[in-house]
Amino acid sequence: MSEYIIVTDSACDIKPEILKEWGVPFASLTFRFDGNEKEYLNYDMTSSDFYQKMREGGVAKTAAVNVGAFELMFEEYLTQGKDVLYLGFSSGLSTTYNSGRLAAEQLKEKYPERKIIAVDTLSASAGFGLLLYLTLKKKNEGATIEEAAEFATKARFNLCHWFTVDDLMYLKRGGRISPTVAFVGNVLGIKPVLHMDNEGHLINVSKVRGRRTAVQALAQKYDELAVDTKSGTLFISHGDCLADAEYLASIIKEKHNVDVEIITDVGPVIGAHTGPGVLAFFFVGNER
Repeated sequence: MSEYIIVTDSACDIKPEILKEWGVPFASLTFRFDGNEKEYLNYDMTSSDFYQKMREGGVAKTAAVNVGAFELMFEEYLTQGKDVLYLGFSSGLSTTYNSGRLAAEQLKEKYPERKIIAVDTLSASAGFGLLLYLTLKKKNEGATIEEAAEFATKARFNLCHWFTVDDLMYLKRGGRISPTVAFVGNVLGIKPVLHMDNEGHLINVSKVRGRRTAVQALAQKYDELAVDTKSGTLFISHGDCLADAEYLASIIKEKHNVDVEIITDVGPVIGAHTGPGVLAFFFVGNER
């Protein structure tokens, strides 16, 4: 069996030091603030600094990874005689995966003896990170590159993404809700509960009143959908609201005696579209 490496991109919201520990290289999406030409990689700015700029009125614009960047990353390992499995950010939210796919197709002609596989995770943030983690586990258990790719392709439809946001104006800015709904919702303290569907798009599922109720609603989804509420791997990501993330983790711990494996930041590239206060919960379910 040829040696292979799993590579990814920064929309998985797993910190670089953890990805390094896992042995997973990554390509970085970028962002910049309106009125500022400086372009940042996803991890160039701390999450707290990024969200503070947003609170002060900063509007961040994001950019996908281009084909050339993926070619450079893939080729580094192909020239070492390794095959490459790329797990990419949902094509429903970014063109990043398609850039990776095109790079893989082009390099297959240059390296016909090597295997280069791209998988659209249809996932985002630490949900994407959780799928990466589970696929890496399969690799470490001895799965071939084809087996690991098949696992990721099937498992993505069981990767539950449930989240809430604190300020509806960011969803309004992205065209997901009307200005009127955003204004009235903020005045009344309405918090949406959203998830990611099988096409990798964000879907507004329900609305509750109050932040604490919204956090509890995320925990309820675990009760409803988890394959096994007493085991499994759970990830949480948050937009500079660690106390809420820890509260969600405590609900799950108290009710099911299950620890959350990773609590991480929602990085700037995703946070630009959700705003500060986004809270997301990820686990393996019977369905998304």
